[in-house]
Amino acid sequence: MIDNETKTTYTLELYKEDKRYNKGHRMVYKQDYNNITKEQAEDIANDLVAVGIGHFYKIHLTFVTKKNLLSGIEFQERYDTPYYCSPSSEAYWSS
Repeated sequence: MIDNETKTTYTLELYKEDKRYNKGHRMVYKQDYNNITKEQAEDIANDLVAVGIGHFYKIHLTFVTKKNLLSGIEFQERYDTPYYCSPSSEAYWSS
């Protein structure tokens, strides 16, 4: 079987329902996995979490492409970079 999906870096975040938090859940695990497909990341998540018992997961591409606000040059940054720390935001340049 030929795998047409390209391998890349994914980040797996596992959450647990917790009513003590405003969002109603809290993160309990976060891990980057290199050179895997999204299907492989989902298999890993399903092995780690008991879905339906107050746990759930999110899978993100670890690096996203954005454009520098001043130069217009595209660059890669982590998906979880705060807005004010990203050269793609006005907040980054206005301090």
